[in-house]
Amino acid sequence: MFSDELLIQLAQELDASEKSRMQVEHFSKRYPGMTIEDGYRVSRTWVRMQVAAGRKIIGHKIGLTSRAMQQASQIDEPDFGTLLDSMLFTCVEGQELAIPASRFIAPRVEVELAFVLKSPLGGSGRAGEVTLQDVLDATDYVTPAIEIIDARIEQFDRHTRAMRKVYDTISDNAANAGVVVGGRRADPAGLDLPWCGAVLRQNGVVEETGLAAGVQGHPAIGVAWLANKLAPWGETLQPGQLILAGSFTRPVAARQGDGFEADYGPLGVLRFRFS
Repeated sequence: MFSDELLIQLAQELDASEKSRMQVEHFSKRYPGMTIEDGYRVSRTWVRMQVAAGRKIIGHKIGLTSRAMQQASQIDEPDFGTLLDSMLFTCVEGQELAIPASRFIAPRVEVELAFVLKSPLGGSGRAGEVTLQDVLDATDYVTPAIEIIDARIEQFDRHTRAMRKVYDTISDNAANAGVVVGGRRADPAGLDLPWCGAVLRQNGVVEETGLAAGVQGHPAIGVAWLANKLAPWGETLQPGQLILAGSFTRPVAARQGDGFEADYGPLGVLRFRFS
């Protein structure tokens, strides 16, 4: 298990990487005994550092929700990270939102649904204690969301070209760097959530399409999993928090000047450009 001193050192490296836009080498390579728990402890140390600097926690993200991504990462469950107020971008209907490309190192765009809660949601940590129905009952509304993922830790080792391990991604706040919202707010009781879908265009070209059923069959399943997973850390999902349920498209790389349109049909359209 990583010492407190090492946790602070690695969190400081992530903070410096975000500010300088210079990626750091794999933690898992430098510390071969690294575990998933170590990764979460690094991430939480980084979050505490951000909160101490004035940022506020606004929610959580769930990643690696597809079976294919889990197999590629050699794990059998999703991962999670923390959303901060500095990550939030809000679209206005009919307008294109400008997102500063200088905020990111190697940004990629994912299409998701977000759950906003109206009541607390938590468990004791036993698998399956919080259910899909519990999530729906605790949800104020569901809304379209784009997650911007990034890599403070390099994706491929600069010397060997080996891909980073899941411990690295988890320690890097599950690769989260931004979230775009601004679509319609819908009562989940009025939606067939697995059949909610979106078309993602990049510079006018359709790059991805998908259905929310791609998130473990139902996007609320991941939110239930997260509530159970946070319980051993003494945490619950809170009213007003934004919960990104997981991407149902592959990540699409974004460069400065790229314009995106995520069309969720009756749930609205998110338009943004990396400027």
